[in-house]
Amino acid sequence: MNSIEMTAKTTEDAISQGLEQLGVSISDVRVEILEEGSKGLFGLFGSRPAKVRLTVIEEETTDEVKEIFSSVQAPEKPAAQQASKAPRAEKPAPKAEKPAPKADRPAKKPAPKAAPAQEEKAPEQPAEKPARARKPRAEKPAENAAPREEKAAAKPERTPVPVTPAVQLDKDTREGKAQDFLQNVTRLMGLPDIQVHVHTDEEGYIRVDMQGDPSGVLIGRRGETLDSLQYLTSLYVNKGQSEYTRVTLDTENYRAKREDTLVRLANRMANRAVKSGRRVSLEPMNPYERRILHSALQGNQAVETHSEGEEPNRHVVITLKRNDSPADAE
Repeated sequence: MNSIEMTAKTTEDAISQGLEQLGVSISDVRVEILEEGSKGLFGLFGSRPAKVRLTVIEEETTDEVKEIFSSVQAPEKPAAQQASKAPRAEKPAPKAEKPAPKADRPAKKPAPKAAPAQEEKAPEQPAEKPARARKPRAEKPAENAAPREEKAAAKPERTPVPVTPAVQLDKDTREGKAQDFLQNVTRLMGLPDIQVHVHTDEEGYIRVDMQGDPSGVLIGRRGETLDSLQYLTSLYVNKGQSEYTRVTLDTENYRAKREDTLVRLANRMANRAVKSGRRVSLEPMNPYERRILHSALQGNQAVETHSEGEEPNRHVVITLKRNDSPADAE
């Protein structure tokens, strides 16, 4: 049987990711919860990912069990019928066989011959069963193993950035405050080996790059943990300051990878809207990710985008562009 172990923020996410990777539905697998995830304090401190094992249930096993079960029940019916008939036949037999007991003995000789005949037929049935259990479906997992291996090989694209020791900055500076805050938070999250690199770019924004988190704990589900850490760090750095300083957090080059994923998603959904002639609604996203989608399709001559809904369920909608009316601005 094929099995896979998945780790995610929650048990539901781990199961859904495992089902997507195996290409099966929940009814086709057996789920074993190895570790239950824990959100921790505010979803940040002391959180632990959930770990599950999904095992594909092979249909051939159930077919073999059905055949064996039917073969076991089949002989029971004639045996029961013979048992029910035997006592009825034996009652008149003693009266008729008393005068001629010797004549009955040769009549019983063909009975053993009939028994071996039944025994010969019995092995013929199991002989046919192995022929049926050729397991043609067992080859399908072997064929699907290649794409799964490709998926597994695609994941290592998220190879962690080489960890380099961070230079400790002065805690009285804005950069030093951000570094000290994140070092304390990651330590409370159970990640004491995270290296926090902080610098200020040309626009005066604080850029933070955290290294040493190959499992993606700091990223969270679709970057929710990373966004929360960015928000808290910004509040801490700008507390008591007259001017606001923008703080941006990144780890394992997640921001660039996420932006590339969103651009490809926008183009794919735009093509779907053109082919179907209908509007396409995307899943709810934060303002930063919605801006990426709008920018990606801004130059598209066939579609236009706008946002609908209220936070946190506000989402992007892609519609066909009408030539007879001006495009609606968001």
